[in-house]
Amino acid sequence: MGSLRFRVAAFQAAACAIITFWSRVSASTVAKGTSAATKATPNAAAVNAAWKANSSCCQALALSLPGKISTPSGEPYKSSIASYWSLQEQGVSPACVVIPESNSDVSIAVIVLAEGSKILNNEGCKFAIRGGGHTPWAGSANIQGGITIDLSGLNEIIVSSNQTQVSIGAGNRWESVYLKLDALGLSTSGGRVSSVGVGGLTLGGGISFFSPRYGLVCDNVINFEIVLASGDTVNANSTSYPDLFQALKGGSNNFGIVTNFKMRAFTQGKFWGGFIGHNISTRFQQFQYFETFARSSTYDPYAALINSYSHTASEGWYIASDFEYTKPEAYPAVFKNFTDLPQTFSTMRISNLTDFTTEIEEYNPAGSRELFATATFANNATMQEKFFDLANQTVQSITNVTKMTLSMSFQPLPQVIIGHGAFNGGNSLGLDLSDGDLVNVLLTIQWADEADDAAVNNAAQNLFSRAETASKTMGTHNPYLYLNYAADFQNPIAGYGNESYSTLKAVSQKYDPGQLFQKQVPGGFKLPESGAYQD
Repeated sequence: MGSLRFRVAAFQAAACAIITFWSRVSASTVAKGTSAATKATPNAAAVNAAWKANSSCCQALALSLPGKISTPSGEPYKSSIASYWSLQEQGVSPACVVIPESNSDVSIAVIVLAEGSKILNNEGCKFAIRGGGHTPWAGSANIQGGITIDLSGLNEIIVSSNQTQVSIGAGNRWESVYLKLDALGLSTSGGRVSSVGVGGLTLGGGISFFSPRYGLVCDNVINFEIVLASGDTVNANSTSYPDLFQALKGGSNNFGIVTNFKMRAFTQGKFWGGFIGHNISTRFQQFQYFETFARSSTYDPYAALINSYSHTASEGWYIASDFEYTKPEAYPAVFKNFTDLPQTFSTMRISNLTDFTTEIEEYNPAGSRELFATATFANNATMQEKFFDLANQTVQSITNVTKMTLSMSFQPLPQVIIGHGAFNGGNSLGLDLSDGDLVNVLLTIQWADEADDAAVNNAAQNLFSRAETASKTMGTHNPYLYLNYAADFQNPIAGYGNESYSTLKAVSQKYDPGQLFQKQVPGGFKLPESGAYQD
């Protein structure tokens, strides 16, 4: 009984100390949006009291953030886990889920977790950071037995009075953003699938229907509000923390937890888009048309194309491509080569961005086992055909996988998109106009049975190894890997090149000297130890 009284007293003392501590922190913060940090001055005794009361990371968080921590028996926990896109991520079970409702909540969580990592030495409080939860591989934005910080409560969307900027909470998905902006006749450069999260897509670079006009999604960020490893909040932009600002544009979760993105907004009405189906026999014609379409010298900045080839056991190979023209102009000349081919189906129409991104979501529903993997090569029809041949061989090697769909999507990455990066203050992706016009390829595999995981992953890894060898032989290889499409066996940050890698390492060491986000956040793509690829 005495032991119980001591334990309750310890918890009460810890709670009182932490309440006092956070009252002091709140009083010392500066106005949001200024260049100065929102300064937290941790009272070590207050945080240590929580650890003395109970050495569990989740219990220490519960003392600091009452009502915002959920354990496996709680409905918020169950809802959070069920909202991941892939079954692999849904199968990961953290010890608890933190659901912050403000930037201050995130700051508190980081300070407690950082202190716990010191007290618990090597093991520390391992944690994950999740926005939309769309990256498919297990542990990418979730963590077995650790703490998952679910940012879905950071869901504000505020349009500036002059309608040139929009502030987006990091827990939003793009559908919520577009619903608000469509109603105002506005848009921003964002994701093309409605359920994808704002945070992960933007920090990984981000491809948009508007990328030919405005660049990658990260190139349209004006300000990142970010909680650093110290618990301090800073606003990183072109004049305040400019090195961090550039690093975050492609640097993923390696520097802190971004809680808000301020992005450019622009006038945008309805436009023409949808899917068109074609017979697989037209594929090499389409590769040739794609090569012509994707040349910067003649690129139409209003045109966006996802040229996709899919295989199922019941249907074999078929083509279903997404065409978007961000003007209300049906069947523009730039797509004529494709649209003149005999069609198996069409959903082409004039509508709004929300509608088009919801349509793509319907083609990629949640609830399957999923794999993404990616490559980049020079704009070359023969290389596209070679990749198709290798993918077809891959399909034949895993025909016994249950309910499998394999798709490859080719997307232009021409100089007209890449060039916006430097114009908007630079990013960390390592892409340069000297790379010429590039093609991104995304492999997506969906299947049903966990017993097939190893076979699928091994087949995909073998495919990309052979594709890399072929592209080097053909002189079309490029080391860049689009982070948001990368598999867990790939290393996209290494593909940014030595200069970018060195800069990212320096920024990490400057703003996270204890390397909290390298050591205690194992998910996502970390800054590689051995440097960039050598080509």
